Amino acid sequence: MSRPEAAAVLRAAEEYAQRELGGDGSGHDWWHVHRVRNLAVALAHEEGADPFITELAALLHDIADFKLSGSLTAGAEAARTFCRAQRLVETEVEHVADIVATLSFKGAGVPDPEMSLEGRCVRDADRLDALGAIGIGRAFAYGGRVGRPMWDPSTEPELHATEDAYRSNRGTTINHFHEKLLVLKGRMTTASGRRRAEHRHTVVQSFLQEFMSEWDGKDGINRDGK
Repeated sequence: MSRPEAAAVLRAAEEYAQRELGGDGSGHDWWHVHRVRNLAVALAHEEGADPFITELAALLHDIADFKLSGSLTAGAEAARTFCRAQRLVETEVEHVADIVATLSFKGAGVPDPEMSLEGRCVRDADRLDALGAIGIGRAFAYGGRVGRPMWDPSTEPELHATEDAYRSNRGTTINHFHEKLLVLKGRMTTASGRRRAEHRHTVVQSFLQEFMSEWDGKDGINRDGK
């Protein structure tokens, strides 16, 4: 595919993602896709991955995702349909669809499946956007969207051993930090992703420490109660 043809496909994918996700309020909106695309392209450049496949998969990765559609297969099928409409060769179609089908986090106790280098760049980029200040905001946006309490001290985080257990979990947003966000740094599979995850992981840790210090409304009260 020539450079102008590739650029046209990427423009079409960007417009498609904007149409499908522009109004999302769960943290999986167009701006999430925009950030993941930028991060994935940077990782691809540093890691030597195919920039076209990486960028295209990043743009399509959340369309009809399970969290939005309730289907485990709709996202990959949407990517496949789009790529065929753009007249990509079948190996490229299946490469992009496989990335979309495979990249989602499936539980702290569930090993990540093997992926191509392009897939690992997109997966690490998606996980980087679940960390740091943006990741914190997105976690609470999603929690509010699905009716999760912020926290309940009587509940414990669960490091899910199966994908079904993870997807059916109805725990608190703070538990989700322990069940997913704090796990992500150790699950990066590119050197570039690991470097970027260090600071964002620290931001999440600092937030949790501050959250817990404020939880009972007693922060700043000295021993005399003043």
